[in-house]
Amino acid sequence: MPYLITVTALWAFSFSLIGEYLAGKVDSDFAVLLRVLVATALFLPFTTWRGLPRRLLGGFWLAGALQFGVTYLCLYRSFHVLTVAEVLLFTVLTPIYVTLLDDALSRRLNYWALLAAAVAVGGGIIIRFQPLTGDYLTGFLLLQLANLTFAAGQVLCRRLLQRYPTAVPLHRLFGHFFLGAMLLALPSFLLFGDSSRLPQTSLQWGVLLYMGVFATALGMYWWVKGSTRVSAGTLAIMNELHVPAGLLVNVLLWHRDTDLQRLALGGGVILLSLWLNRLGQTSSRATL
Repeated sequence: MPYLITVTALWAFSFSLIGEYLAGKVDSDFAVLLRVLVATALFLPFTTWRGLPRRLLGGFWLAGALQFGVTYLCLYRSFHVLTVAEVLLFTVLTPIYVTLLDDALSRRLNYWALLAAAVAVGGGIIIRFQPLTGDYLTGFLLLQLANLTFAAGQVLCRRLLQRYPTAVPLHRLFGHFFLGAMLLALPSFLLFGDSSRLPQTSLQWGVLLYMGVFATALGMYWWVKGSTRVSAGTLAIMNELHVPAGLLVNVLLWHRDTDLQRLALGGGVILLSLWLNRLGQTSSRATL
């Protein structure tokens, strides 16, 4: 849990940094590519290439392609047809996908985890909900694909590490994750990127480098490491904690207006979902 909480704080700051210094100013495909390049450069010197199960390595490449390839391609393109409020609202379904995917792979249905994830989604909706306007079906579908692939990458990494235990430490495997991300991040920039919208100031470069090191490299590494130490239900719920955390950072640092009552209520509902998930785990152990 400490790893997941640390990453939640990192990602909470990232949302504000993107909104303040990058959104609408720096080409999004380049921003993703640079983040992946920085992360790859950090882990590649430690990367192990031999003596590992092929399925483990292939799975890490696939997870990277899903989480920093498909997810980000869909996320950034959804902004062409959705307002920011709609994007925020439609991202709250990720915990449900995490729970359903993990249950599907286990060939079971954990009702407690599903209930807890649904409650967490309810908390996110309380915080973020805004009336929907305009034609948003295309954007909704893009974001659901982004949510699904982000959830799939998390579940895949977690299950791979559980199924193929190895004496090789995780940091020596993680270069493969970002090489997988590069398979889509680089072609995306070459095909869709706008070279006239590269960073123009040292501040923009600094923000991108910070996000490459902390939000991307260390953030994803700690998130995957933390995911192996909690249940799938807890992992699903932790995907929702970035909602109150991100808004709180935005209010404290940039004095953005937000409904603090809704923030507190939604945050309380998300914490309730953690309790429900823990209650379900206790009940399951009691019946064994």
